[in-house]
Amino acid sequence: MSTAPSSSHDVVPDELRSTWPQRAWTLAGSAAILATLVTSARLVAASGSASTDMLAAAVAAFAGYSLADLTTGVYHWSIDNYGDAETPVFGAQIVAFLDHHVHPSVITRLEPCNNLHVVAGAVAVALPAAGAALSVRGSPAAAHAFACAFAACIMLSVQFHAWAHERRSRLPLGVAALQDAGVLVSRSQHAVHHRPPYNSNYCTVSGMWNPVLDGCKVFEAAEKVIYLATGVQPRSWGMKT
Repeated sequence: MSTAPSSSHDVVPDELRSTWPQRAWTLAGSAAILATLVTSARLVAASGSASTDMLAAAVAAFAGYSLADLTTGVYHWSIDNYGDAETPVFGAQIVAFLDHHVHPSVITRLEPCNNLHVVAGAVAVALPAAGAALSVRGSPAAAHAFACAFAACIMLSVQFHAWAHERRSRLPLGVAALQDAGVLVSRSQHAVHHRPPYNSNYCTVSGMWNPVLDGCKVFEAAEKVIYLATGVQPRSWGMKT
């Protein structure tokens, strides 16, 4: 019995599939986030003022979510504009980011663990260490909630970015609703980044910081300072028409 052929979008080449090590790192990062969430919840439950601590934890989590958006913007701007394949540690990511400008839709075909594993590995190492340091200091639930939200949003920002390139018809309904509500970076907002010279809308969690950073020309000012100090021009200057 024959089956209908899959569309080319659904056929994932081997190089875009996730490997077992990539899945393991993604699982480890996810486990670290879950463990931090449990620690925060446990501290709230053990508190003598649970309602107050829960509110503080919620505010701290929002702060972590907000800071993660800003962090992705700064990181994205730096990778897009400076360094090359020979740059230590970040060379491969720089090449991948630049290739993404040329082939933006490839990110939607990566299996999630292939997309997330690098950042998940960093979270798997850094978050438990941060959590241990907070516990030693006797930090409240809010501190763990902040660390949890920040780490989760940094790790998942790679997937949020991929969803910002996906056709709406292929998005889970919940993801589309979150994009529409501004909780996740929207396809329309991120599309602006992919117009040469690729010098705006760098943030990829919610995009809440994009109007501030672009409106105040923060990155443009930083580029001028770097140029005056080092003579190095950002790549976006060479793309201006």
